[in-house]
Amino acid sequence: MDRGSERETPPRPEAGQDATGEPAEPGRVPLAVVVVDRDGLVSHWSRGARRLFGVPKEEAIGRTALDLLPVSGALAGDRDAAPHADDGLGPDLESSLDGGLSYPAAGRARLAVPGRERADVLWWAYPLVGPGPERLLVLAADADGLRPGDGTIERIAPGFALHTDFPGAEDLARRLPEILPSMSVGESARIVGQILELGYPVLEFSQNERVPVTPDWGVARRAERKARRERAARARAAGEPVPQELGEDAEDLEYAAVRERLEFLNEVSGRIGTSLDLSRTIVEVSRAVVPRFTDVAGTYLREQVVAGEGFPEGVPDTTTLWHRVAVEHTDEPGRWDDVVPVGEAMPFPAHTPFFQCMTSGEPVLVPRISEEMGHAIAAQFEKRDIRPLITGRSMLVVPLKARDVVLGFMILLRHPERPVFNDMDRVTGAELAARAGLVLDNARMYTFQENVAETLQDSMLPHIPPRMAGCDIATRYLPGTLLGRVGGDWFDAVKLHGGRTAFVVGDVMGHGLNSAAMMGQLRTAVQTMAGLDLPPAQLLRNLDDLAQRLGDTYLATCLYAVYDPIASELHLANAGHIPPVLVRAGDGRSELLDLPTGAPIGVGGVPFEAVRVRVEPGDRLVMCTDGLVEVRGEDIGVGLATLCESAAHPAASMDDACDTIIRSLNTRGGRKDDVALLMARLNGIAPDDVAEWRLALDPAEAGRARAVVREQLHDWGLAGLAAPAELLVSELVTNAVRHSHARPVALRLVRGDTLLCEVEDDDHELPTLLSARPLDDRGRGLRVVSTLAREWGTSRTGTGKTVWFELTLPRR
Repeated sequence: MDRGSERETPPRPEAGQDATGEPAEPGRVPLAVVVVDRDGLVSHWSRGARRLFGVPKEEAIGRTALDLLPVSGALAGDRDAAPHADDGLGPDLESSLDGGLSYPAAGRARLAVPGRERADVLWWAYPLVGPGPERLLVLAADADGLRPGDGTIERIAPGFALHTDFPGAEDLARRLPEILPSMSVGESARIVGQILELGYPVLEFSQNERVPVTPDWGVARRAERKARRERAARARAAGEPVPQELGEDAEDLEYAAVRERLEFLNEVSGRIGTSLDLSRTIVEVSRAVVPRFTDVAGTYLREQVVAGEGFPEGVPDTTTLWHRVAVEHTDEPGRWDDVVPVGEAMPFPAHTPFFQCMTSGEPVLVPRISEEMGHAIAAQFEKRDIRPLITGRSMLVVPLKARDVVLGFMILLRHPERPVFNDMDRVTGAELAARAGLVLDNARMYTFQENVAETLQDSMLPHIPPRMAGCDIATRYLPGTLLGRVGGDWFDAVKLHGGRTAFVVGDVMGHGLNSAAMMGQLRTAVQTMAGLDLPPAQLLRNLDDLAQRLGDTYLATCLYAVYDPIASELHLANAGHIPPVLVRAGDGRSELLDLPTGAPIGVGGVPFEAVRVRVEPGDRLVMCTDGLVEVRGEDIGVGLATLCESAAHPAASMDDACDTIIRSLNTRGGRKDDVALLMARLNGIAPDDVAEWRLALDPAEAGRARAVVREQLHDWGLAGLAAPAELLVSELVTNAVRHSHARPVALRLVRGDTLLCEVEDDDHELPTLLSARPLDDRGRGLRVVSTLAREWGTSRTGTGKTVWFELTLPRR
């Protein structure tokens, strides 16, 4: 070593010290770790290398390895040959440094070290191949620290012969990130694979030795660390020097190992949970651990989790179905697809490690899957032999838990040539699973809440038929945000007597469940009051009173319109809502209807006015909420103008017309509010499809009513309906004549999608169904109507009441 005299000279070891001059401790053998790159330059130089070879790290990195590791001379004999008179580490290491060694080597040599006579050194050289720059890993230890009789040699197995294949090689591979903390995990994994594949030799120490290669990561190491810290604290308290083995080097190594694991966990955490979509989260969790931590990852979730249902209750058992939701692997494409396809659901028997994991909630480690275990696992796969895929592999089953409930589990498998899972991997896998479980649970909860919100919204929004008396209807509802599927916007279409239809669009101020709950109350109230045939202005008045009784914060806008297809008329009233658009069928012109604006529902004390608008068959009425036309920072007039323009655009169907409007207005940026859209094509009912009569207050008029109905149905080609229609008309006319006071009874037939019959009188008391006893002479008329009619109902009018029924038209 050409610069040895310029460096700090380690003290000469004395009795009771090792070769580094530090107090010798049974079982403590510091290792020098050196990595040489393809150019023969040192790229890693550990603290142990500084102590053993006397060269500081800052001087070693980047220097030629031949300068720092003298290799002149020849090594004669094996490790037991004596004396060892070489001045270097031997020809095998020299050829390694020169790039000529393609296999692992190990040996023993006496090495000249500055300030010391000679050091008896044990060394191991591991050639590294692959895309990385590292080409050689050298480990060296001071043989003087392995004195017979101190119990250390017995704990080194099995020896240091050249080119020896140790069973303990896997241990070095598992601990390589701890030995080389400055290396990336990817490079460490590459080196690990080579060490296992070629079977390199390794020092194997008991679990109590604090050296870079440590085969245990469990309670014993934690207890030992605690004991060492206590010993160091006692030494400091007594004013004594702290032994080096209790100080910085051991702590640095420990810190580096822990840091490496934490960096991996943090990186994985950053790669999962990027969205609240359950399926995407499942894929992210599987891909986060392959290939860095494992070669195969199969993810299984409970049936309730996959379905986005409530939190699963109870401990899983042998009947619990587990859905395979993801399989990620590094094998050739398609190798796993046919044997373990994604989407399959299956239970797991009690004797399997999977059942043990899911019931205990703890990881299950299987160092190697034996032939017997492989056969037991494969037994549950009917007509598919999974044994070639799993036998001989190391397996770790980790639970996916959240709130102490097992949502699922992951099956992690490593190739036979890769290090088996160990206790440290068990801890790391458990931490990975815990983080993944929380992410999956968040996604599951979001999916569940989204399903609840959609169910709530669907239950509150009506399912309007595409055709009602004299009109065609199409609707659209769009939530304001992906995170809030429920809101206060609503639309409705209510069937009224006389072939009329009430259209309503409303918007509760605010968003979320509170607004949706208020919307549900107001919508129910509107349906009820519409069924009572209240005029539009009176209906809004009553709705306003209701909102005030419900609370001060209940505010909403509402537009209510009644379409009479026989009179070809719209009767509208507005409570602070944006006006509707009417598209004329004749010239295709569209216009905003000029309505009295009114105040929002819930303000109170404000009158509402109604207007009547004449319409023609084919005209279209467009009603929407302001979320469609209003954009922050833009005048609402721009949106209304766009609405008129898009509504007038020709379309092949009502659905196409709605989609045109949505595309025209929803593409503008900045929309955050919900959107409700209702479009009705006002087809009308032709005069030839309506027949009316006035009947005197005479019981004999029931016979005349049957005759005119029979004749009219023959004229309309509906003779097949004459018999039931005559019977039902006779019952209603008889009741009307009996209960009327002064005005004649009105009878009307309307031919539309159904046959509608209405009987009107001046009595305000609505009839009800009665349970007639055998000897009663009353109470059977409405029972007959209820039995034979498709639908029937009653409604109050300004002068009395109307009783009506419908019959289904025969198929043409």
